[in-house]
Amino acid sequence: MNSLRKIAVGSLAAMLAVAMGACGSAAAGGEANTANVNEQYASATSLADFGTMEDLEKAAEEEGALNVIALPHDWANYGNIIENFKKKYPNITVTELNPNASSKEEIDAATTNKGTDAAPDVFDLGQSVAATSTDNFAAYKVQAWDSIPDSAKDADGLYYADYTGIMSIGWNKDKYGDIDSLDDLLDPKFAGTVALNGKPAEAGAAFNGFLMVNALSGGDLDDTQPGLDFFKKLKDAGNLTQVDVTNGTIDSGQTGVVFDWTYNQASYQSDLKEKGVTWEYKTFPEAQVVSYYNQAINKDAPHPAAARLWMEYLYTAEAQNEWLAGGASPILIDKMQEDGTVDQDALASSTTVEGDPISYTNDQASTITEWLQNNWDSTIGN
Repeated sequence: MNSLRKIAVGSLAAMLAVAMGACGSAAAGGEANTANVNEQYASATSLADFGTMEDLEKAAEEEGALNVIALPHDWANYGNIIENFKKKYPNITVTELNPNASSKEEIDAATTNKGTDAAPDVFDLGQSVAATSTDNFAAYKVQAWDSIPDSAKDADGLYYADYTGIMSIGWNKDKYGDIDSLDDLLDPKFAGTVALNGKPAEAGAAFNGFLMVNALSGGDLDDTQPGLDFFKKLKDAGNLTQVDVTNGTIDSGQTGVVFDWTYNQASYQSDLKEKGVTWEYKTFPEAQVVSYYNQAINKDAPHPAAARLWMEYLYTAEAQNEWLAGGASPILIDKMQEDGTVDQDALASSTTVEGDPISYTNDQASTITEWLQNNWDSTIGN
């Protein structure tokens, strides 16, 4: 557990809307094969359709495989979550597809590999992509369903919130000194190094980073032009880079300033501290963008029982506490505090939202995403 990881906790689950939202068995190196799917497993909408948890575990172990996608190990502690799942179910081989994929690329991978054992079984998605991709999902309600706030789940069980952070700005303090405002980023010393984590219309982190910048620029959820205007100024100053942000680009200094979630910033900070580099990050009280990612099952999952077992595991206190230790606020945090199952050490090192959090409805996310699709590339470029 990393003591430097910090999160946004409190009663966020009760007040936030569902949010935005990280090949084949073949991705392990071989050719994709036609998936041999048990249709009974694929039609299961709850644990009751299997019988008991032991029955679900047996069905998943019979399949013997699970394909996950877009889950970097340093993203909200997913590395530990995956390893713990493997230890718990050693007869299930977990294949990790494209860890750095965007939410849109997750859906694209499912479409491209449909009908094969190379397709992802499960998704971890930002809100705008989740809300507009429901035709790709299988309805399934985990045992913890009733503890997930109604505002944070699709009523039919197609997708539901998992964890959130606070959008923030992080930077190499040793190289750049202090950053107090957005206008500081227009300084020539930041040439070619300021980045969003993805494209705003495709990746949850970038979408929410854009909204933070928009709020700091005087915009709101109904007026996103100020945010685009700022990124245009950043581009014209030669300071904006659209390189994909990874630990490698941060380690090398290629991306020296990054808009990203607090849980990712905490991971960057910890890794760089070991290398003697000071990575600073901060949130802004007037622009506290807080947004849940969402879990969903691929309706064409090649391993439908294992997909459902994975979902059940993620909504246990064990996995939720791993997100907590990884710098994210899990959706069941309030329930775990009530039950006494929360990791108190991780909770003690958490930070809370300052001011009123900025969140949005599915309709608002879809409207903003469409606007970005129509305006980002034409203004900023691909």
